[in-house]
Amino acid sequence: MKVIVLGGDGFCGWPCAVNLAEQNHEVIIVDNLSRRKIDIDLEVESLTPISSINERLAAWEETGGKPIKFINIDLSKQYQKLLNLLIEEKPDSIVHFAEQRAAPYSMKSSYTKRYTVDNNVNGTHNLLAAIVESNLDIHIVHLGTMGVYGYGSHRGATIPEGYLKVEVPQPDGSRFEEEILHPASPGSVYHMTKTLDQLLFLYYNKNDLIRITDLHQGIVWGTNTETTLKDPRLTNRFDYDGDYGTVLNRFLMQAAIGYPLTVHGTGGQTRAFIHIKDSVKCVQLALENPPQSGERVKIFNQMTESHQVGELAKKVASLTGAEINYLPNPRNEAVENDLIVDNKCFIELGLNPTTLDNGLLEEVVEVAKKYSIRCDKKRIPCISTWTKKQAKAIKTN
Repeated sequence: MKVIVLGGDGFCGWPCAVNLAEQNHEVIIVDNLSRRKIDIDLEVESLTPISSINERLAAWEETGGKPIKFINIDLSKQYQKLLNLLIEEKPDSIVHFAEQRAAPYSMKSSYTKRYTVDNNVNGTHNLLAAIVESNLDIHIVHLGTMGVYGYGSHRGATIPEGYLKVEVPQPDGSRFEEEILHPASPGSVYHMTKTLDQLLFLYYNKNDLIRITDLHQGIVWGTNTETTLKDPRLTNRFDYDGDYGTVLNRFLMQAAIGYPLTVHGTGGQTRAFIHIKDSVKCVQLALENPPQSGERVKIFNQMTESHQVGELAKKVASLTGAEINYLPNPRNEAVENDLIVDNKCFIELGLNPTTLDNGLLEEVVEVAKKYSIRCDKKRIPCISTWTKKQAKAIKTN
């Protein structure tokens, strides 16, 4: 099939794009390279050296990969250019990664809050409107987040895949059942944009019959996949800083350089996780199993296991000998929470989950050790805070 990968230069987008090309799909990457520009603004680089997008694509072809086209479009601002691309290329599917993906960055300042909303919500809406105007039947696979469900309010209940069965009592004592979108409880401006995406998908699916699969993804760990290991120029990002580094990758990097593992609060926060290899596989499975015309939005919980953050730190410390440092939490969130997640849809489609075995953890540590000279320790602390109360606690620590 012909697939456009929006945000195909990013942490999840790049390995997804080359994997789809490896499966012999015709792939077009659309990206405005904003993530690289944010690196410059934050004065921090990926721990792994990242080649330019043109160098990446040239290296991919040199290794025998099916050619991938690249087009620079700002999805949130260049509507006509996007529409023209759809009409010209007539893709079968679009994978939508083109959103600012970090919760801490979205809380950093009034500017980053507004940027995250403008970029994410406008981009998603422009995509939906362009598909309607193009009169094309295009399947969207969107990378969402488990964070739309919220953390701390489920009291041990299993989180279903997107839809919740409810009973509505009537004045005469009778009840009727229906399924609704699971109530949203976003924990940051970033998570709020993903909940707004859900409503946009609900509307355009109902009104214009756009076929949509929304992937509620857990926290991604790991760095490379089989395809990105084919050549050093294909290497994926490894973010370790306080805004973009994901928690397990940060722990593993900190252990590799002898920096105490930074656990915020009690470490009782439970989160869902998925390895980058499984993330790539899930997108492929979603593309290969699209909803039928007229079918409601498909929602998959794209995660493989749940862990308490503090227990993860202890696991990494046991493996590496690292120390653990408990710090004030910059986030406004529950001190502890349960997280039980239904993820049977991908399992039934054939996903064989990658779990946190020591071999893969050690692999990430080795990557971090290899490029440790590129680490700027001043960028490790999490200093983007949710409220003035958290900012004061961080400042006085």
